[in-house]
Amino acid sequence: MSSAKLTDEDLSVSLHDLFFQFLLIGAVSFGGGIIAYERILLIEKRRWLTADEFMGYLAISQTMPGLNSVNLAVLAGDHLRGMLGAFVSTIGLILPGSLFVLIIGVAYTTNTDHPLANIILSGVAAAACGLLAAITYRIGDEHWKHLKSLFIIVPTFILMSLVKLSLPIVLLIMAPIAIYIYRPRVRS
Repeated sequence: MSSAKLTDEDLSVSLHDLFFQFLLIGAVSFGGGIIAYERILLIEKRRWLTADEFMGYLAISQTMPGLNSVNLAVLAGDHLRGMLGAFVSTIGLILPGSLFVLIIGVAYTTNTDHPLANIILSGVAAAACGLLAAITYRIGDEHWKHLKSLFIIVPTFILMSLVKLSLPIVLLIMAPIAIYIYRPRVRS
């Protein structure tokens, strides 16, 4: 991930294109769907990253503080064009959402008692949930086919969504189970 050595292929990605593509992602995505759009852009549409590179950067993004999508934009931008690429990708990604939230925030504070305001917010929340479900399914495409993975996915969903346990408690319960299920096997 060091930006010290950029190849000619890396430099073929223009800063303008990097900014514009991440600006589009920031403009058309809501909630968890942003990771799906980043995946489509980086792997399928532009082929700037391989699927393994994307998953590696996503894993790193999830361990860093802040939003996973922004962290991913920083890492991908750095990979493609160094520090300037990281900056351009990040600004492109957060600019539309920041402006949208600012405008909606001002509009909502002046119209909090209007019945349409809560209906619109409910619709946005439903869209964000749908996009999050879609990206979860898409990123974990191979894991849905394995029984071992389902022994982790289903109980985690139940504990978080139905039982409503906090994330740290669910991690304390599910992490040892996942480690046990995916432990390395010694072959004789």
